Amino acid sequence: MTQAPESRTTATAPATATPAGTAGRRPGLLPRAVRALRRLGRYRPYIPPHPPRVPRRRWPVAVVIFLLIAVPSGYVVLSGWQSRSSGEDKAYAAAPRTLVYEWPSKVQRRIYDVPVPKGSTYVGHYETNAWERSTLFVQFRTSPQGLSAFLEELGAQRPQLSERTVTISRDQAAAVGWDFADPERSYAGITVQQSEAEPVVAITVDVTKPERPRVYVVSTTEP
Repeated sequence: MTQAPESRTTATAPATATPAGTAGRRPGLLPRAVRALRRLGRYRPYIPPHPPRVPRRRWPVAVVIFLLIAVPSGYVVLSGWQSRSSGEDKAYAAAPRTLVYEWPSKVQRRIYDVPVPKGSTYVGHYETNAWERSTLFVQFRTSPQGLSAFLEELGAQRPQLSERTVTISRDQAAAVGWDFADPERSYAGITVQQSEAEPVVAITVDVTKPERPRVYVVSTTEP
């Protein structure tokens, strides 16, 4: 009798469990893909965003500091400037005015009735204007003929000059720095007003040198 062939059974190893989500993937494929993306510059690691940073408001503090420094300094500078201006105004009011050493204009000579004769030298003038009155101070040196012509223009004559008489007040003289108190000098004077509408012209002549008299005039007009 023939024997039946023996059946051979082959033992197989038990199958290992595949992690979830990796079924169908070849081992080592994911790291290779990451490396390829890195080489191409397309791979960027995920960085979680930071919360927004609240900016510090520093400019209000800077403005407050600036005002605290600038405002007191400004008051100090303004006070000093006002004090200086006040002092300068007082000094200017007390100081004598400076004559302008040039001929007064034709308009001034006509308004104040001061016809400075031709050929006069050392001509100087100064004008003040106010609501109550306006005054023109004039000085010049002329010849005896020029002095006579000047007085005749004002309706006066040379013999009418009062010797040892100064018709210009001390306050008027001090306003422009004139001094008539020198005892070594001789003066003669006259005050002329041709009409009520004309200015009052006070004339003082230094006749110490008769050949070259020096004439001082203060003409005052009131509106």
